[in-house]
Amino acid sequence: MIFKQALRRELSFTTGAVFLVLVTIMITTLVIRVLGMAANGNVNPEDVLVLITLATLSYLAVLLTVSLFVAVLIVLVRWYKDSEMIVWFASGLSITNLIKPILRFAAPLLIIIALLALFVWPWANRESTLISQRFQQRDDVSMIAAGQFKESARAQRVFFIEELDLKKSEVKNVFVADNKNGRLSVAVAATGYIQNSEGGEKSIVLNNGRRYEGTPTQPDFRILEFDEYSTKIRSKEALTPAPRDREKTVLELITDQDPNSMNANRAELMWRIGLPLMALGLVLIAIPLAYVNPRLGSYTAMFYAVLIYLIYSNLLNLTQNFVASGKMNVFIGVWPIHLLALLIATALIRNRINPSLKWWQRQLPASMAKS
Repeated sequence: MIFKQALRRELSFTTGAVFLVLVTIMITTLVIRVLGMAANGNVNPEDVLVLITLATLSYLAVLLTVSLFVAVLIVLVRWYKDSEMIVWFASGLSITNLIKPILRFAAPLLIIIALLALFVWPWANRESTLISQRFQQRDDVSMIAAGQFKESARAQRVFFIEELDLKKSEVKNVFVADNKNGRLSVAVAATGYIQNSEGGEKSIVLNNGRRYEGTPTQPDFRILEFDEYSTKIRSKEALTPAPRDREKTVLELITDQDPNSMNANRAELMWRIGLPLMALGLVLIAIPLAYVNPRLGSYTAMFYAVLIYLIYSNLLNLTQNFVASGKMNVFIGVWPIHLLALLIATALIRNRINPSLKWWQRQLPASMAKS
């Protein structure tokens, strides 16, 4: 009981600490990436926090998988390093006694990883896509704000309105700059209004103003005075894009019978199911992998841990690509990697039961092995 309580306590603390570190690194990376997208005009600056939150939610399953693997490894490496494992082994416990309490601790996290991969991952990806598409499909009138320069979705028009009365659809001190085919057109007026036309189109009508038209760096500018000038605002219908495979729910992946997307759907479903299985395999591998000689450094186990995770995750992604391209059947690709991880974990655990006995000594008689 003391052994299990100590193991559970250290695993809980270490998993939480590793998870917080990974989430912090992930959020920092996402902040840089999303702010860059906002600066380039690909996303709305007001949606930055929402997009960062959704991206973090979509990667929680992967972060939790890595956190669980690293936490089990760190705790057991420290126990070996501080000779605590020797005390437990001297008390009649073996490495196999670690499997049950560790799996009992990992079981709720594996369930959470499965739920995140199956449900939260597609939902977060779908919401991020809708927010980005909504910003790209916005009409120009939705960007008009008093006292601010606003650029159109295609960067072809710039608006400035000093005063705006939405109830009366009236505007005052208006500046509109258009850039079409290399020619610049600037219209300014003291007053104007927003006009709704048939077909859902909208226009800004300027009253008693001037229009400057010409090509930059060329002396062919024209100055026109007008009593009324109308510029159309493209009112685009917000279309909901078809979901990609990473944005589809589990039910959509199963029921979609489109031959063009069937392989991609199966590959995506295989990846989502494979994520909790990968977490289980990594936990089992971490138990024997954590063995270190107390007199030596503990960096070797960490090096192998990073290498194993990279190989495991890349093999899972590679299998997904093979299934998506039709080069491999989903029923063939879904189990070999995880079965191989289970066999490796079993072999390492059996070897750690008696680490001082070499494999070649088992094949020799006792008298020859001693010599």
